[in-house]
Amino acid sequence: MGKQPGLYAFPNKAAIQQSLAAYIVAAQIAATHRHHKFRVAVSGGSLPAMLAAPELLNSPDVDWSCWEIFFADERAVPLYHEDSNYGLLKKEFLDKIPGDKKPLVHTIDETLLDDAQELADTYEQLLVKSFAARDTVKLPIFDLMLLGCGPDGHTCSLFPGHPLLREDVAWVAPIEDSPKPPPRRITLTLPVVTHAHKIAFVATGAGKQQVLKRIFDTHPEVEGGEMLPCALVNMGGGEKVAWFCDEDAVKGIGYPKKSPL
Repeated sequence: MGKQPGLYAFPNKAAIQQSLAAYIVAAQIAATHRHHKFRVAVSGGSLPAMLAAPELLNSPDVDWSCWEIFFADERAVPLYHEDSNYGLLKKEFLDKIPGDKKPLVHTIDETLLDDAQELADTYEQLLVKSFAARDTVKLPIFDLMLLGCGPDGHTCSLFPGHPLLREDVAWVAPIEDSPKPPPRRITLTLPVVTHAHKIAFVATGAGKQQVLKRIFDTHPEVEGGEMLPCALVNMGGGEKVAWFCDEDAVKGIGYPKKSPL
């Protein structure tokens, strides 16, 4: 991989939100020039609250009607369950979008919660309908991935050392043994994540220091050892990847940090 991911450090949450909003708006403008749609995959955790910034919600350049939102991963729970990524995104972000134009949001099928494989297959068919027939496109190309980084280095529901990291056929895969509850989930696979036009991570707080240091300052691909899922995204996505972090999270990291976007 030639060019490397961008690591950006900001003094506080508001500064991250402002820069992230500008990044998202630019990604939407570029996407709509390509194909009149803006296809975004969103994860859960602290990310949805980061999206609810005035700079994004009230931007005159945002056209919500062209947005298609998918979930980078989702828990096999009802949509309004406290563990649902959709429920979290709705509460923290979607309900705050002003006006009548709203994004098209692709949720899981609540009737299939007991069968993770069928839940994943059905969700994959939503991608097929949106992106193209499966036999004409090897992988969907999302315009933007909006991801988080767990303290163990997981992203989406791709966990360190899990066999799903080697999945290279399915677009959406089930997981029945998530080390983080709830155990039954679905997730976009690693090739789908790294195939996106742009990939943004948000990671904040001193609690992320150790994992970010491992992601950015160690090189298991050369020295041997396990690569964390977030590091695999960095390696596969290269310069398409941008990390939006606060100064607490990147303190002590040797990897060169870029000036804010």
